[in-house]
Amino acid sequence: MKYLAEFRDGELVQKLLTEIRQTVTRPWAMMEVCGGQTHSIIRNGIDQLLPPEIELIHGPGCPVCVTPLETIDRALAIAAQPNVIFCSFGDMLRVPGSHKDLFTIKSEGGDIRIIYSPLDALKIARENPTREVVFFGIGFETTAPANAQVVFQARRQGVRNFSMLVSHVLVPPAIEALMSSPTNRVQAFLAAGHVCSVMGYWQYEPLAARYHVPIVVTGFEPLDVLSGIHRTIVQLESGRAEVENAYSRAVQRQGNIPAQQILNEVFEVCDRQWRGIGMIPQSGWALNEKYQEFDAATRFHVDDLHTQESALCHSGEVLQGLIKPNQCPAFGKECTPRKPLGATMVSSEGACAAYYNYGRFIALESIPG
Repeated sequence: MKYLAEFRDGELVQKLLTEIRQTVTRPWAMMEVCGGQTHSIIRNGIDQLLPPEIELIHGPGCPVCVTPLETIDRALAIAAQPNVIFCSFGDMLRVPGSHKDLFTIKSEGGDIRIIYSPLDALKIARENPTREVVFFGIGFETTAPANAQVVFQARRQGVRNFSMLVSHVLVPPAIEALMSSPTNRVQAFLAAGHVCSVMGYWQYEPLAARYHVPIVVTGFEPLDVLSGIHRTIVQLESGRAEVENAYSRAVQRQGNIPAQQILNEVFEVCDRQWRGIGMIPQSGWALNEKYQEFDAATRFHVDDLHTQESALCHSGEVLQGLIKPNQCPAFGKECTPRKPLGATMVSSEGACAAYYNYGRFIALESIPG
């Protein structure tokens, strides 16, 4: 398949690894922002192929993982109501709330439907005019334009029985929060190519300059990731701190202007709680005043829910890059994909799920050398 097989070429992988080994002279720690990149790294064993001087820190770049617990509980409270059809992408159904998940609500009789496009939820609302249809709109900048478009279309078409529970988060404020933390160890970032395909990468340039940190935009296949790592190491070794685009087949500096226009039409920037991390100012999107009538949290009066994370779950430290998943005492014991304590174990992009699915059970401190 074009733009896939050629980015998994074993000979080119070995060539890039040789160039990386010849370039690196001292220890460096870099963070891949996106959970999709984390899964590519662990699935293909990239972290084990790199020279020992390079540490890959897994970042918070999984929108399912960082959706706050209170938002999950709001979704559960809405989905359990008898006149509601609750629509969600499949990756949210097993994310644990305080006491249950959406699958449990479905087993108890809730009308929960897995959809593949936000517009599917709008179609369901038109077909069921006497019922309330709620779409669970989560994600980073990647999924936000489609979610904004469905709210725009609902207003335009006069579909009043449709609403959206919004939990969108933004990557640049998260990078700034990580760099500002006193516990930060990150010296460079691999930025997520799909996010930058929407928003461009101009927003990262002030961050690179302010914190003197290289940021390289890259994709998700092995050669994409290794190319990003190589460019990052070259910058670190030479003392440079710039934004580079290693994913030019999909990303331009200015991003997708029409997508940004629909975002600006429907959403406004807000403070947002991140699961396991806490409040990050100006790190989310909420429906603006013009579209407030489509806000499910307000419509169903679930804004005031307060929750408490499991004391056994260390996913917050995983999301901040402070520990690896298999350094959590509950990993693979109290917390498994079948009985998860946190979203990082069930999400298709979660770091804990990657470590579990690809057999990284050995505690890091037990590995010789």
